[in-house]
Amino acid sequence: MSTKSAASGKPALRVIKKYPNRRLYDTETSSYITLAEVKDLVMSSEAFVVRDAKTNEDLTRSILLQIILEEEAGGAPMFTEAVLANVIRFYGHAMQGFMGSYLEKNVQAFTEMQAKLAEQSKGLSPEMLAKFMSLQSPMLQGMMGNYSDQSRGVFEQMQEQMQKQAEQMFGAFGLKR
Repeated sequence: MSTKSAASGKPALRVIKKYPNRRLYDTETSSYITLAEVKDLVMSSEAFVVRDAKTNEDLTRSILLQIILEEEAGGAPMFTEAVLANVIRFYGHAMQGFMGSYLEKNVQAFTEMQAKLAEQSKGLSPEMLAKFMSLQSPMLQGMMGNYSDQSRGVFEQMQEQMQKQAEQMFGAFGLKR
């Protein structure tokens, strides 16, 4: 149960402190929590931040990466070695900033598609759901087509931004296309 910020009426950001002994302390519940409980916060879409107890440095990303690492090591990994190697190759590359944005927008589009699919399949029996999920379903094909179109659109926007930035950079050096 989140407390509300008095000034804005919005839920206050839940603060989790990480201590030097690697323990995580949830300031809302006044108790130590595990990484699995932080994962539960993510799964329930709870807004939170993880801060170093001494320096107040934001450690949220490193905790989220730690959760991903544990999930990947836990059995059925989501990312193949090829995908991970390709992601690593983008670090330090001119496309690094665009890649993060591209992945974020694609994951968001996929999440929206998944939510629509879940909403449309409510009340179906297991047999009907199996039939619905077969790739023969025109509705499913349409949803995948929409996702592909969104993904292509994001990629094209990324290419246009890169082209504009390259033209600006070359223009700054007196070079024209």
